[in-house]
Amino acid sequence: MMMYLLTCFLVVTNVLYAGLGTQLMAGNLPKQLSLGSQVSLEAGAVPQNDLGFDRRIDNIARNKGKLIPSDWDPLSAGSKVLDRLIPITALQVKGAHDAEMVLVGNRAYIVAEVNDIKPGEHPRWPFVYVTMSVVNLETLELEKIYNVAQSGQSFENETLPLGACFVPRIIQRDEQTLRCYFSSENPDVRQSQIWYMDFDLTTHRFTNHIFKAKITTTDGTFDMQPRHFHADAAKHGFRKRPRDYGLCIFDSFKSFDGKIYVALNNYPGRQNALASLNDDMDTFEIIGHFNEPQKMALSEASVNRLPDGTWMAIIRQNGGNYVFSTSKDGKTWTRAEYRDFVPNGGDSKPTFDKFNGIYYLGWQESTLIEGVKRSVFNIDVSRDGINWERKYRFETPETFQYPTFMEHNGSVWLCVTQGQKERIMFGKLEDL
Repeated sequence: MMMYLLTCFLVVTNVLYAGLGTQLMAGNLPKQLSLGSQVSLEAGAVPQNDLGFDRRIDNIARNKGKLIPSDWDPLSAGSKVLDRLIPITALQVKGAHDAEMVLVGNRAYIVAEVNDIKPGEHPRWPFVYVTMSVVNLETLELEKIYNVAQSGQSFENETLPLGACFVPRIIQRDEQTLRCYFSSENPDVRQSQIWYMDFDLTTHRFTNHIFKAKITTTDGTFDMQPRHFHADAAKHGFRKRPRDYGLCIFDSFKSFDGKIYVALNNYPGRQNALASLNDDMDTFEIIGHFNEPQKMALSEASVNRLPDGTWMAIIRQNGGNYVFSTSKDGKTWTRAEYRDFVPNGGDSKPTFDKFNGIYYLGWQESTLIEGVKRSVFNIDVSRDGINWERKYRFETPETFQYPTFMEHNGSVWLCVTQGQKERIMFGKLEDL
C-alpha cells in the first residue's frame, strides 16, 4: 500500500514540475506558485487556487510557447493603461498632434506640434508651433513646458521663415545634449526645410541657435527639402508629382549594428524611404525607397529588422488597410502587400518596436467607437515578426492615435494624441 501511495505522489509531482517548467520558459508562472511561495498540503487534500487545480494544468498546456496567457484580456489591459495617462500639453493649447519623446534619467522629454487656436493641425496653419514637455517619471509631475520654435522666430544665427513648425522629432545626442528636429512649412510658397536645435540637459535650456539639417542622395548632399527627396525617388522609378512641403522624419529613431536609422516620409507626396543618420546627427542619407505599388497611396511607415536581419516596414495606406514591404539590404524593397495578421487597419500612423527581444506592432483599427475615427488601436506581440498575439486593445471615443512607445530602465512608456488632435497624453504601458 505504501509503495502504491508513493508511486501516485511521484506521478503528481512530475506533472506539476513539468507544468511549472513550461510556465517558467513562457514567463507565465502563476502568482500562487511563484518562486519562493509556500504550499502546504494536508493529508488527502487537493491544491487550492483561484483557477482550480485542473484549470491550472489546462492553462499550462494551452500557454506552451505563447507570449500571452490564455486568460489575458487585451481590452482590459488597454483600459488600465488609458486610466493612468496624464495630459502634458499646456492649458491654452487647442490643437496638438504627432508627439515623439526621449527618456533620460528620471525624466521624459516629449516634443509635439501644437496651436492655441483650434483643434487639429495643418501645414498651412502658420500658428502651429513646437513645444517640449518635461515629465518626472517617478512622480508623473509635469515639470515644465518649453516653447521650442514658431513661425518667424529669431535666433542668434537665423530667423525662421513664416510658416508652420511641424512634425518634431527628438533624440539624445550625448550624455548632456538632446537634439530636436522639426519642419518649417509654407505650402505652395517655398520649399519646406528640416531644422534642428539642441537642448542642454545640465542647464535645462535650448541653445539660441538653429541649423538646417541635410539630406544625402545619389546626387550629393543638400539642404533637407522635399525636392531633393523626390528627385532621388524619381531616379528609382517614382512617378508621382513633386510637392514643396511634407518631408519629415517620421518613425522613431532606431539603432542597429551601431548605426541610427529612421523612416522618412512625405505625406502629401505619398513617398517613403529608409535613411541612416550620420554620427554628427545633422545629415540623413537615403538608403532605399519603398513606394510600390504606386497605385496605392502609401505613406507614414514604421520600420524594424526581423531576427534574420530582414528589414520590414508596416506602411499606412490612405483609404485602405496597412501593407507590408521587406528588404534584405534596406536598398531594394518588395512590393507592399497585405498580411493576414492585420485584417482591418485604419488610416493612421503604425508603430513597430522591439522591447526585451519581443516585437510590438501597433496599428489603428478601422472599427469606430461611438462613430469616432481612430478610436481603436491594437498592439500585437511576436518573437519572430510572423506569428502575432494580441496584447493590448485600446478602445475610446477620446481616440488613441499616433502613439510613440519607448523602453527605459525596464519599463515601456508611451505618448499619444487624444481628442480631435487636441491634446497629448503620457504614461506607462508596462513593466518588462
